Formats: sequence, C-alpha cells, structure tokens
Amino acid sequence: MAPSQVRLSAVVVARNEEAQLDDCLACLAFADEIVVVLDRSTDRSAEIARRHTDKVIEGAWELEGPRRNTALDAATGDWILELDADERVPAELAAEIRATIETASAPAFYLIPFDNYIGRTRVRYGWGGSWGVSATVRLSSPGAKRWGNDRVHPGVTLKGDRRWLTHRIDHYVDRDISDMIHRLDRYTEARARDLRDSGNIGTLPGNIRRFYGRFFKCYIMRKGYREGGYGFLNALFAGLFPLISHLKARLERD
Repeated sequence: MAPSQVRLSAVVVARNEEAQLDDCLACLAFADEIVVVLDRSTDRSAEIARRHTDKVIEGAWELEGPRRNTALDAATGDWILELDADERVPAELAAEIRATIETASAPAFYLIPFDNYIGRTRVRYGWGGSWGVSATVRLSSPGAKRWGNDRVHPGVTLKGDRRWLTHRIDHYVDRDISDMIHRLDRYTEARARDLRDSGNIGTLPGNIRRFYGRFFKCYIMRKGYREGGYGFLNALFAGLFPLISHLKARLERD
C-alpha cells in the first residue's frame, strides 16, 4: 500500500506535566508530526518532549487561548489533532482518525467523545458547566479553529463542516477528590482574573441562580445521577465554578 499523502499533525500544550507527558506523546506515534508547546515549564517536560519530537516550543503565555493558537499555527499538517497531557488516544481512535482524514474535505472540524476518569473510575455522565466535557472539537483542518483570549476555558471560533468521530479519547481528569478540589481552586482563580479584566463580574444573586441551574443540568439533564457520588460532585463543582469565581473577583485582588 502506498503511503498516505494526507499529513496529520498532533499538538500538545502543557505546563509542568512530566508525570503525564511521556504516555501522552507515546500514543501519538501514528501522527506524521508532533508539536509540543511548553508554557513556563520548570520540570523535565522539555526533556521528555524532545524524546518524541524535535518541534518543541518553549515560552510564557498569560492567556490559554494564545498559547493554544501558537500550537495550531506551528502545525504543518493537512489536519490537526489537539491533545492535553492528561489525555490518551486509544488505538481504535487513532485508526478512525487516519481513515477519516484520507477522504475528508476541508474546511471542517470533528467533535470527539470523551471517557473521563477520576482515579481509575470511568465517569461518563454528568459533565458540563465549564467543569468538564463529554465531547469537544479536537480534530480540525488548518484555520478551522481559533481559540479566544481567556485564561481558562477560552471560547473557540469554528469554520467549516461540523462532524463527529465515534471512538473516544481517554481523559484522566482528576486523581481523586482532593485533586478535584484543587482544580476548582485553580479554575476559579483564573476565571476571577478574567472577570476583573472584563469589568463585569456579575452579581451574587445571578450567580446563585447559575449554581442551581448548572447543578440541575449536570446532575439531572446530563444524567450525573447515574455516576453516584462522583456524579454529584461533578454537578456540585460545575455549579460552584461561576459562584466562587464571582466571589473571588468581588472580594479578592491580585
């Protein structure tokens, strides 16, 4: 069989991810090119990245969106797969991606479903509300996806056809409940800074309403109740995210 003429770039953006990065990059060997963008990393992430690719970009980015756009801009393939250091591409998904891009027309972007893990427990239902995703856009043609200018969970601008893949990315999102709590603290700290910069931090009553709305959406509408205690915690943290972000923006200063 002749080699494919369609080139796939895989991009990974990370900061101090020496514990995760090697496994993440190893599962991307099916790509034609790997691009790693390291943001202010002080651990062994750069050394680990260079075992897998010579395209390693080191720098400092205050905002998540420009950091991710740097990775997209550095990719030279016909299609771009984005991955975080705590995510893995199983063999079935790798095969589906390669088969899909062989005949795919551009511009286009593909949503890929997720299997999220807390420790060793797979938690499939109840994600949302800026706390986690059950599917998101990770495969796109060049120029079809651009990230916005935010510190946490920046919005995206998408162009072209919207399509889906079937197989799932494995996402090792949290090690345990303590890790979930630490992540909530990091997310709300970054979001509070975005709110202060915007000049519109919202109101306490409005964010209390958002708490109940997000909890109901994740726990009931997205079936978090099927996951037992972890489903309850995910719905709780999804509701707390905007409320605590508002309170930090209101009561604290950098």
